[in-house]
Amino acid sequence: MLKDETSRADELKTLGWSAEDVRRYEELWEYRHRWGAINLERDDRLFLRKAEAALPKRLSGKAAMRKTIKEKTLYRWLAAFHEAMGQVEGLQEGEVGAWTIVIEEELRALEYYEPVLGLPDTLKAKAFGPVREQLVAVAAADGRNLEFDFLGALARFQEQGNKGWKPLRETADTTYPVLPAAAAAEFRAKARTELVALTRATYPSLAETDKPEPADDWQPAA
Repeated sequence: MLKDETSRADELKTLGWSAEDVRRYEELWEYRHRWGAINLERDDRLFLRKAEAALPKRLSGKAAMRKTIKEKTLYRWLAAFHEAMGQVEGLQEGEVGAWTIVIEEELRALEYYEPVLGLPDTLKAKAFGPVREQLVAVAAADGRNLEFDFLGALARFQEQGNKGWKPLRETADTTYPVLPAAAAAEFRAKARTELVALTRATYPSLAETDKPEPADDWQPAA
């Protein structure tokens, strides 16, 4: 049961929600506030989640101090490698690195599901390493290879104060497959499907989530 004592229907009105949807939100909020969400239909729970995701977050006390997903170490680690890969030389017009796509899709899944990324989650995150490698290995057959110094990038991150950061890869391999535009789009769809499913299934903090898979056109807020 939620601790909030009043619904936020008026705020939905200001966001342009229809009168019918606002009324539905009020009724569902009242029911959940009184009796809890256990007896709500799945569609009703999803509707409440959608409404609450659209509302500005209220932060106070400990919540105000809670890190956003982008501030979590695992997210920053992935984002740092993604940024460093933007400096790879030799890319031709339209080409995209397979590693870049994999990391972008993993970051997208993290921003959508927002796992806690505490110790239980970060221990389970090791499962992503082999999957990243498998995905990139498949992509390599459809493109050509450049190079990226994964260990050199890690050393720079550690010099910048991130001493606890680990390698992205378990080997010293510097192979960096790149794909032409058409193959990149097909590979992204494959990577997206696998990484969304893996994100939802791997992190303990998401064990009880009933959040549906993100729509294909869903993108994180800038």
